[in-house]
Amino acid sequence: MSNTPRTVISFINAAHFIDHYAMLVFAAAVLVMAPVFGMRYGDLLPYATPGFIAFGAGSLLSGWLGDRWSRRHMMLVFFLGMGASLVAVGLTRTPFELGAALLAVGLFASIYHPVGTAMLVAHAQRLGRDIGINGVWGNLGVASSALVTGLVCQYLSWRWAFILPGVITALLGLAFAARVRHQAPPAKSAGPAAVAAPRVSREVMWRVIASLVLTIIASSTTFNAFTVALPKLFAERLDALAGSPATIGAVAAGAYVFGALAQYTIGNLLDRHSLKTVFLPLSLLLSPLLFASAGLSGIALVAASVGVIIGIFGQVTVNDAMIGKYTSDEWRARAYSVRYFLGFTAAGASVGLVAWLHELGGFALMLRAFGALGLLVIAGALVFPSERRERQAERAVGRAA
Repeated sequence: MSNTPRTVISFINAAHFIDHYAMLVFAAAVLVMAPVFGMRYGDLLPYATPGFIAFGAGSLLSGWLGDRWSRRHMMLVFFLGMGASLVAVGLTRTPFELGAALLAVGLFASIYHPVGTAMLVAHAQRLGRDIGINGVWGNLGVASSALVTGLVCQYLSWRWAFILPGVITALLGLAFAARVRHQAPPAKSAGPAAVAAPRVSREVMWRVIASLVLTIIASSTTFNAFTVALPKLFAERLDALAGSPATIGAVAAGAYVFGALAQYTIGNLLDRHSLKTVFLPLSLLLSPLLFASAGLSGIALVAASVGVIIGIFGQVTVNDAMIGKYTSDEWRARAYSVRYFLGFTAAGASVGLVAWLHELGGFALMLRAFGALGLLVIAGALVFPSERRERQAERAVGRAA
């Protein structure tokens, strides 16, 4: 067994890929599944809502168990439980069974973000870079989910779109069990990631918290709604792709690649600049593009969607870095659990909201509604205080002495 940073981070990155891949298989497969179940898109899509709510709500318990029991053991539960749940979705026969299996996927998926991200930060050598690379893996999971699910649905069946990744995930869990050993829960903050953490005064810490709450709720809800809706949005507004799940998945996957590049870039910028310097310009990207997308189609819609994806995926990297820099290691999994509880619980409601808004006024209404929500991200960036780094503070103390 080996607990070197490279080994642990490799498994954590793979888990991030799986987590986002698994949560979005249904969003791509529902286009094919709805006729099989004798239902419309808007009627079948809400069966994923309990799973998305569990994705957020379960993170509170997952984070607590990760800090108090074992992060390694919780990640093993993630791999094996996720694998079994995906296979179960592929074997469902009724809408009730489908909802129950998707609920199980959401519960096991809730383990990754509070526990896996805390493990990543604890082993990171350069916090911004490693969070950015980890974000790329998650983004590739989103992109691959649309692409691979479309291909498998078109050439095999929707059932295999769940069963194949389920088996692969379980096998990866066995490899994780063999390569990564258990370590006692951390007693106090340590490690490379904690050395030059930025700080603000206690008087303005409330602004950090307010900024986190605003941006997490708004960006996570928009993130989930847009990624769930994108295959259907392209199917409706890109006439040349109509009737080809594989082609729709390929175009969606291509758009998500830009999100992966954004996360890597943002991660590296966070190692060189303050959070506020990166956060504020990024926040200005999302809302205008969502409003613009409401009236677009064809290539213009694809271009605007790429911009939205860059904005929402880049914001995920900023949010994770905020938690990583402002919490000590012994509390970090619990801090991430609160972050993802807020984000994913709010995001869980977005699945039903997408279906409702689509029925009410199509994607034009949905995109405008989430464009308005994006204004909260700008508010959060404006509220967030400027930072001072410990090394700067130390130099100031030295000069005063």
